[in-house]
Amino acid sequence: MIEIGGSGRYLQKSRFCFFTVCFLFLTAPVLGQTEFPFETARPLYVGARALAMGNAFTAVADDGTAGFWNPAGLIQWQGVKLFGVTKFHDRHYYRFDPKGVGYSWRGYSLYWGNKIAIDVANGIPDFNYYSFARQLGAYFAAGLSLKFKRQHPSDYYQFFGYHTSYDIGLLFKPRPELKFGCLLQNLDGRGIQWMTLGIAYRYTSYQFSADIALSTEDAEPEFYFGVEWTPSSFFSLRVGSSNGALTGGVGLRIIDVYINYARIYEERFASDFISAELQF
Repeated sequence: MIEIGGSGRYLQKSRFCFFTVCFLFLTAPVLGQTEFPFETARPLYVGARALAMGNAFTAVADDGTAGFWNPAGLIQWQGVKLFGVTKFHDRHYYRFDPKGVGYSWRGYSLYWGNKIAIDVANGIPDFNYYSFARQLGAYFAAGLSLKFKRQHPSDYYQFFGYHTSYDIGLLFKPRPELKFGCLLQNLDGRGIQWMTLGIAYRYTSYQFSADIALSTEDAEPEFYFGVEWTPSSFFSLRVGSSNGALTGGVGLRIIDVYINYARIYEERFASDFISAELQF
């Protein structure tokens, strides 16, 4: 009886500490990144869940945003997933509204996604993603995304675009609670400009994730960390650090609809995102 009571008090203290950290993250002074990495064909900021977890999502990649983060992760679910996300606060600084749809069945996956940013320094970055993934054995999967930058605005719909690049995604899951991810990114030319390595570990109702992004062109390494606490199947709480910028958010599940909120503290202001995902 003493051991049970002690473990219960320890669990209550751990939850109190987690909520305290989340509160501090969401009310901290504004600090963090000096530019918007989503202006290039990189997945950062895509999805309120991933953003709330500090953009540490390469090894997680198990929701409707997987085609952006790691196409190999598309094989982690069956059926169809639709998602959309929007920045709903201080849109006069910039607007960023990704969306996508994926289908996965028996180890094969197909995906289309689009992300567009308006009112940023580089004009209007507008990218279409077309992804394919295949499960290779019990523990390994691989995926490929072709990325097309589109001319915007345009008088006609562009299925592809004038600039083509690609992502290669790998996912290794040696144990149910442990995953490793790798994303090789081509942004320009023929070679790989970025390699992102990720790890995700689930312990009871907690999921911990960490990414390191390494440049092949002498840019500084980038570090991303996140924690997700899911005390029930209907609610999640998340905090993270996106290369020095504090993030946090919550998630709700209503039947088969997932609603996620995220906040990130950027250099001059805080940005708020909300996303919805439907699975069927």
